[in-house]
Amino acid sequence: MKVKVIPVLEDNYMYLVIEELTREAVAVDVAVPKRLLEIVGREGVSLTAVLTTHHHWDHARGNPELARLRPGLAVLGADERIFSLTRRLAHGEELRFGAIHVRCLLTPGHTSGHMSYFLWEDDCPDPPALFSGDALSVAGCGSCLEGSAQQMYQSLAELGTLPPETVFCGHEHTLSNLEFAQKVEPCNDHVRAKLAWAKKRDEDDVPTVPSTLGEERLYNPFLRVAEEPVRKFTGKAVPADVLEALCKERARFEQVGELRQPQARALLALQWGLLSAAPHE
Repeated sequence: MKVKVIPVLEDNYMYLVIEELTREAVAVDVAVPKRLLEIVGREGVSLTAVLTTHHHWDHARGNPELARLRPGLAVLGADERIFSLTRRLAHGEELRFGAIHVRCLLTPGHTSGHMSYFLWEDDCPDPPALFSGDALSVAGCGSCLEGSAQQMYQSLAELGTLPPETVFCGHEHTLSNLEFAQKVEPCNDHVRAKLAWAKKRDEDDVPTVPSTLGEERLYNPFLRVAEEPVRKFTGKAVPADVLEALCKERARFEQVGELRQPQARALLALQWGLLSAAPHE
């Protein structure tokens, strides 16, 4: 099982997962279809399906064009709001693409219909891979937009029980996530080491994905809600309450960061078409 990491937009990742024996391929979170198809052609694989983690524009915007360019392509996910969805998946459902097994894990919180995908091959030396979208990222997790803190806690707890191998997330937010993690646990040596590593990757303009669940348990505060330093930081004891407090603190932390570069962010929004340019006189 081979995974191609494809950076798109400002900080998103889409992925192409290749079954190397049959040359069958599955895409995850298609945002820029033409870019994906260039890589499909270069790799010489047959694209058979798209796995979409959730309906947000930056994860599903490419589905309609890709479906038009590849008639009959299966577009799969757990939310009817996903563009060009051909079949809605259920929690615990298992799929098969060549030798690749896919277990579908409903992980609500960021959105009500967020699905994560756990992929593996039998009798294969390659480790299994979790495609977590915005449910779990390197040293962080997505904002809780449509679910409760209890739902997000349960989602993260379920992901935390998976084998301690590879995690491919939806965004390159590692540096800011680790800066927040250091605020939460200033004495955590794992956070300090990972932050230094992430800064070097950022300077070299190199992705920080993938991570591993084993590593995430050491420095991701959202997977460490039962740890005493994290509970002390939030002033809470119940895991879901700790998680909710963390999300609120991180939102304030990010707001301060956004205020430092308002013009740059506004320019990016304008380029994406999220803001309208003033009409020319």
